[in-house]
Amino acid sequence: MSNTIIVGLQWGDEGKGKIVDYLTERSDVVARAQGGSNAGHTVINNDTKYILHLIPSGILWPDKICVIGNGVVIDPIGLLAEIDKLRGQGVNITPENLLISDRAHLTLPYHQSLDKARETRRGENAIGTTGRGIGPTYADKIERQGLRITDLRDTSKLAAEIEWRAALHNQELEVAGYEKVNVAEVVEKITAAAIRLQPHITNTVVYLNHALDNGMKILFEGAQGSYLDIDHGTYPFVTSSNTTAGGACTGSGVSPRKIDCVVGVAKAYTTRVGGGPFITESQEISDMLHGMGREYGATTGRERRCGWLDLVLIHHAVMINGCDQLAITNLDGLDTLPTIRICTAYELDGQIINHPPSTIAEIERCKPIYEEHEGWLEDLSGKTDYADLPDKAKAYLARLGELAGAPVTLLGIGPSRDQTLVVS
Repeated sequence: MSNTIIVGLQWGDEGKGKIVDYLTERSDVVARAQGGSNAGHTVINNDTKYILHLIPSGILWPDKICVIGNGVVIDPIGLLAEIDKLRGQGVNITPENLLISDRAHLTLPYHQSLDKARETRRGENAIGTTGRGIGPTYADKIERQGLRITDLRDTSKLAAEIEWRAALHNQELEVAGYEKVNVAEVVEKITAAAIRLQPHITNTVVYLNHALDNGMKILFEGAQGSYLDIDHGTYPFVTSSNTTAGGACTGSGVSPRKIDCVVGVAKAYTTRVGGGPFITESQEISDMLHGMGREYGATTGRERRCGWLDLVLIHHAVMINGCDQLAITNLDGLDTLPTIRICTAYELDGQIINHPPSTIAEIERCKPIYEEHEGWLEDLSGKTDYADLPDKAKAYLARLGELAGAPVTLLGIGPSRDQTLVVS
């Protein structure tokens, strides 16, 4: 397998963790390059469920190297809790197989307090964040007042570095009427975390480029989805980083000239969490999927909003990301539907358009234009070969690839590692 970027084509939760886990077997290194603990990648293997927030999904393969790159924002306390939980599930994590960029920025408790306070103050204009402190961390990064992982190396200076930043953010919390963070407690917890994380810290930019020079194959694990991208998403209902393929390069220090393939991941229907427009949203589909015990957030546990597959969004995301292939997940979620809809275009103020508008006001005026397909009415979850799928399911996938502008090469028909089919 070549050097590959995995990217979500919807609003996150597309099943990227499962696809990364499947493709890791053909890679040497798995790298995260953006986002933070707001990501929730779920992998099921041998009846064990693993939920990963910061650690790349490749950690479940014992002979692979995992890298948390410079573009990621890292909650050190949350990261250690994740490490401890995975170790409790029998996963081996050492400084040799988990490398953390010295340039990655730190998410600290005051960022999380600010995130929740700001979201509450927005009231009816709330974005629907996870409250994990991602936005405030990236804001500190851009304002050039953030702490980085490299600062954990010198615990003698760490207290002073935390104290003035925490005091600054406590002023905002106090003015807004929210409880201030306990600075001494933050210092104590982060200092303890620093000691445990120090062996994992390295210059991952140099490591990744040396790995490429030595012929190693890197899989870049995207987090969130294209329509949560700070530039290309449904702003302001987005995350605070670049979740499209370009972000994998800036967030890892690897040149785009060294990328061979981009795989776009999408569900066979559409979901999103939190606020923001959703043109194909359907209460019928939401009720059906929730009734099946599906579509609850791995990070927050919130019900996801659900709707028909929106190929306008996917086609546009394929263009932005330069996708060579598609991986379609959760096809089995449509097994019981006699008729399946695909949105092929929008009607906006009497005009037919084929790309999403740039403003929320315009998106909210869009009406979906659907084409209908006959459902296959057959349980796909036990299939072991693409050739065994019903013809109607194959026709749905073929039409999906045609409208998206990239072929479907991988297919998910269930949560387990062995429920992934190669499309031939």
